Amino acid sequence: MNQKFYVAACAFTEQYPALSRKIQNYLRGKSVPIIRCCVQNYRMADCDTRVAEWYQPEWKKVKHYEKFPPDSTLISICHNCSAIYEESRPEIQRESIWEFILADKNFSYPDYHGEEITIQDCWRSKENFSEQEAARELLRRMNFKIFELPENHEQTKFCGVSLYQPQVPRNPKLAPRRFLYGAQGLFQPHTDEQKKKLMEEHCARIQTEKVVAYCHYCVRGLKLGDKKTFHLAELLFDKESGRH
Repeated sequence: MNQKFYVAACAFTEQYPALSRKIQNYLRGKSVPIIRCCVQNYRMADCDTRVAEWYQPEWKKVKHYEKFPPDSTLISICHNCSAIYEESRPEIQRESIWEFILADKNFSYPDYHGEEITIQDCWRSKENFSEQEAARELLRRMNFKIFELPENHEQTKFCGVSLYQPQVPRNPKLAPRRFLYGAQGLFQPHTDEQKKKLMEEHCARIQTEKVVAYCHYCVRGLKLGDKKTFHLAELLFDKESGRH
């Protein structure tokens, strides 16, 4: 039997502790094991303290890492985690959290009553068509009217400001196809002013008031560009946040 497990992702949980807790509780209700990190013994003490202080006692109780068997499936919300598993543990299958939710016949979708929203695809997952389509179908089930950007799917070159600064050294070591050979010309240093201008220029091309992304780096960049931005998980698990 295929064992599915979820990596809660320290970077996502740092940015969205309450939301991460909601997603973890949802998956526990589906009997899905949860670990915090995609790399064994990676900066464990740092992982403990990166999240909000109020959440640290609960976060520390989540197992840091477990080496699941080859016939397992990773459920991911972080594109770094997914890319690292793809290259360092190719025997593990991969599924986005959006695909998992889409397959859940009992998931209760909030209704956004036909609101217009633009969807932002992410460079870190630009070839993952099944994830991209799952994100769009979830928006349709929440009754959004979806608008596309000219550079979408595999054409996207966007991941917030993360591509305009040096990357974490572990990523090109663990996933060189994505973060080394596939990232020529990216991850170059820029000033804060340059980053702000690049995000404003990108956001000026978005015609709807609201934009949604399914990457925490993308969300951070879109907000820097002064767009009303939502993480897809917020719209699914925190309807009041999606109303703001």
